[in-house]
Amino acid sequence: MDRIEVYSDEYFMKEALKEAQLAAEKDEIPVGAVIVLEQKIIARAHNLTERLKDVTAHAEMQAITAAAEFIGAKYLKKCTLYVTLEPCVMCAGALSWSQIDRIVYGADDLRNGAQLSKSNLFHPKTKIEGGLLKDEAAELLNSFFQKKRK
Repeated sequence: MDRIEVYSDEYFMKEALKEAQLAAEKDEIPVGAVIVLEQKIIARAHNLTERLKDVTAHAEMQAITAAAEFIGAKYLKKCTLYVTLEPCVMCAGALSWSQIDRIVYGADDLRNGAQLSKSNLFHPKTKIEGGLLKDEAAELLNSFFQKKRK
């Protein structure tokens, strides 16, 4: 019998943080994401807005596209998104259309986060949890922007 590894939310958020670090190394805003289905990462992504010269190339958008391609369907039911920063309104809309089951994010986005809008942008069945490894995610963002200001 094959042994199935069971990974924690923290494990998957650390994988998203690795993606965020890759973004920082490319001089992109350090946001990373992974999408998980049945304890397996099916998509990894990070911001590519500068490289692609595309304002929609957020980590979540890249991950949604990769996950949909992987499973061969447009809906991401039974999937969980781990993302280092609270999704913006654009990403929340795309995640709603994807019908993803669960979103776990790290740092709050007090400026552009979808939860600020006070409207229900996420799919009604999507479970949303924030604050996982928020200090690590916020530190990546803060150090990135401090370097930019110098």
